[in-house]
Amino acid sequence: MNSTAASAPPVDSDDIIFELAGAICIYRSGRVERLRPDEFVPPSRDPTTGVQSKDITINPTNGLSVRLYLPPSATSIPKKLPVLLTIHGGGFCLIRSSSSIYHNYINSLTAKAGILSVSVDYRLAPENPLPAAYDDCWEALEWILAAEDPWLSKFGDLEKVFIAGESAGGNIAHNVGMRVGREGKKVEGLVMVHSFFWGKDRIGNEELESGKGKNQKVEDANALWLTVFPGATGLDDSRINPAAEGAPSLATLGCRRVLVCIAELDLLRERGRVYYEKLKESGWEGEAELLESKGEDHCFFIIEPGSLKAEEFMERMASFFNKYS
Repeated sequence: MNSTAASAPPVDSDDIIFELAGAICIYRSGRVERLRPDEFVPPSRDPTTGVQSKDITINPTNGLSVRLYLPPSATSIPKKLPVLLTIHGGGFCLIRSSSSIYHNYINSLTAKAGILSVSVDYRLAPENPLPAAYDDCWEALEWILAAEDPWLSKFGDLEKVFIAGESAGGNIAHNVGMRVGREGKKVEGLVMVHSFFWGKDRIGNEELESGKGKNQKVEDANALWLTVFPGATGLDDSRINPAAEGAPSLATLGCRRVLVCIAELDLLRERGRVYYEKLKESGWEGEAELLESKGEDHCFFIIEPGSLKAEEFMERMASFFNKYS
């Protein structure tokens, strides 16, 4: 009697293996579909703020580039300006330094704070999985400190370099800051805004599955990290959970001051609070501050830049950069 062995159904290369609703789809074939419309804008002189911007390729091999922002105060104030390395969010896989929503935010922050900003266009996952973004932002920091660009050498105070990031960018800022410390160096400050830190076990408002906020879900955070960093050791990898058992001590963070920003309705709120507390307990010798935005959700100041709370947030950021100027 002839028999036919049962065979597994064929694998469809166009099956979705990861989806962040309304944001990104990744297919088994490797195809990536970014679903949110993203308007890219060239560097320019911003008519509202007077900030000038320009793009510089700093590594032709991998295409790494930065967008520099110079406030109008650069030519009217006789002292050099604090320098900010700013790292955009977007789950490590969305947004570019040239995205209009981020470009407009950095124009405003640069003008309000009177700083020289350097926005790094790091390589995005999943095409370039982590640690590519960490490496790119480290390379951008080294480029800043070398001051090879005339804006940096003429207008930048390299004794007052800050690293800041929002969401995934906050995660990257922390990891770059830890590397600065491992190298035995220090920058002036680190600003981590609504940072994408996570972990295997739920804490605080994460117990409510989606927290109070509407922008993130627990299951999305779980899946996203393992998608953008397949080489990670899991959800308690120290690069996503700096408070995990066995993680490097935050006492080695390579900066003099830290500002941790959280938002009341943000799913990631408790992770930011824990980071701040662990930093203070670690023996780190710097100055740490915590800023909580009541009644606000994840990265509200970028989404609704004209709101009163957004203006208050921007003022607080500007104050941090210029505290000892």
